[in-house]
This record gives sequence, structure tokens and C-alpha cells, in this order.
Amino acid sequence: MFFFDMDGTLIDSNGVWKNVDRAFLARRGLPYTRAYYEGVAHTALPLAAEFTKEFCHLEESCEEIIAEWMEMSRDMYSHVPLKPGVRAYLKQCKAEGRRMAVVTSSVPEHCYTALKKLDIEKYFENVTFAQQAGMHKKNPDVWLAAAEKNGVRPEDCTVFDDSLAACWGARAARMRVVGVHDSFFNRDEKEMRSFCDVYIQSFEELLYTPEQKSRQK
Repeated sequence: MFFFDMDGTLIDSNGVWKNVDRAFLARRGLPYTRAYYEGVAHTALPLAAEFTKEFCHLEESCEEIIAEWMEMSRDMYSHVPLKPGVRAYLKQCKAEGRRMAVVTSSVPEHCYTALKKLDIEKYFENVTFAQQAGMHKKNPDVWLAAAEKNGVRPEDCTVFDDSLAACWGARAARMRVVGVHDSFFNRDEKEMRSFCDVYIQSFEELLYTPEQKSRQK
């Protein structure tokens, strides 16, 4: 079974959260730093809010922080594009009879907005939200829960993700991992290439050529 991450893997949305983070911190006269980015990137909102409150020494509650993030990002997921080759690859997998699902740290509201707007919801059996489990995707339990939910063995699953930490979690769950390039994780590319079973710059690399398609018939 194939498990796909959402932000930065299927959709080009990492920039959305970088803009939200910059604006959120600027409202408080705080700088946007690499340390902050690494603390919140690909992290479920409740955990990101806990980190933000502590890291920035904020008086607001975690609930108030999340509410502000949601207000700032609400409409953005109606406009995020698919990454190159994604639609064609999902269609190819569907034609092959592959089972597919989404495993994401994204907010459910944002995730479903993008899936519907981009018309790719039809390719996936279900969505597993790390936020609802209260865990980071670096935790193998997120991936094990997704496998159990879909009635498959972890070792029969392949994960597509742009986050090195998420790939670590999936590997710890005994899954095969395909690292997906995203410019927001450029500094991790070397390690991703050495760690992942496969590393791709784009899903276009996984599409059949006309000659390969003809051999499939």
C-alpha cells in the first residue's frame, strides 16, 4: 500500500506555512529563525503550538495560537497547486490497482479543502491525521496506526514524504520510504538520498514512458 504525505509532497504548500509563521512572529516583533522553523515544520498544530508558546515565551494559550494560525491560513489551501507529476502518477497508480491513502500532519480542514479543490480525493481510500493522534510523524506509531487502519502489514507499505524526520518514523515502522524533494528541505537532501530507499526530485521521474506503457499492455 502507498502512503502519501500532503504538504510538500503532493501539494506545494510549505510556503503557505512559512508565510503564516513569518507574519505570526512579526506581529509580536520576533524574528523568523531556522531554529523556529525546525521546531514547527511538518508538526501537528497542537504540538507546534506548544513549541511556539515555549520557544517564543508567549502568554497566549495554545488554543489561541492555533486559532490565529487557522484564521491566517484558512483561504490559502483553496489555491495551493499540485507538485509536478502528482496527478499523472496517482492516475498511473490507480490504473495499476495500487491501494493509496494519505498520512499527514496537516489540519483536517486544510487537507480536505485541497483534496477536493484539486480533485484528487478520489484516489485515496482514507486519510490518517497525525494531529488527531497527537503525535509527530517521526513517531513510528503514526505509521503503524495507518497500516492497521488499512489492514496491511507495515512491511508491505511504501511511504512518500518530503520530511527526513517523517521518513525516519516510517522506516522505524518497517516501511519502505521514498524521499520527495522540496526546496524547503534542501539542507536535508544529502541525508535523504543516503537514507531513503528511493529519492526523487519530482513524481515525473516515476511516470512510465510511452515504450514502458506499451509493454504493460
